Amino acid sequence: MTTHYSPLSLTPKTDDRIEVTITYLEQSSRPDLPRAPAPRRKTALMRVENPPVHFYRYLYDLVGAPWNWISRRKLNDEELSALIRDPDVYLYVLYVDGAPGGMAEIDARKPDIHELKFFGLAPDVIGCGLGRFFLSNVIDLAWSRGPQKLRLETCTLDHPAALPLYQKCGFSVVDRRSGVVERLKRENSASGA
Repeated sequence: MTTHYSPLSLTPKTDDRIEVTITYLEQSSRPDLPRAPAPRRKTALMRVENPPVHFYRYLYDLVGAPWNWISRRKLNDEELSALIRDPDVYLYVLYVDGAPGGMAEIDARKPDIHELKFFGLAPDVIGCGLGRFFLSNVIDLAWSRGPQKLRLETCTLDHPAALPLYQKCGFSVVDRRSGVVERLKRENSASGA
């Protein structure tokens, strides 16, 4: 295994780093999957066009904080805005009973290779049977733009069901590497003395 150091982790202290295994996955053709069962709850999948930075940060924190998603937290508002408002970057939100329940981001800036950069559910809807439904719809959306490949990566900090779900939905493992990521610093919610 090769050790890969995240650009976020060039100089952190030892206690600020987490060793992970990063798994790289790929689809080289649109999968022919059985339709995922319809959710029992009210759901809507919507694309957010020109997402406001504050809304993106809300989603990123809602979905990613439990899994130590940190890379987009390092971007200032201008950098993040330029990235998420790029016409070839697609942000989708899964609404569950009217509230955001998940997010997916497809990076289609390379015409032949699209990447599912972020995908996940809000903690309160994990385990409700929405993951496969959401992922299969996002995969369809990604393939609808005509890439030659669809890629994603996951690591050992992500939900334990993530990798098996990706494989059930037609992704194949193409590489595994050791890596080091910076630990997400959580705000202290205690107030006062």
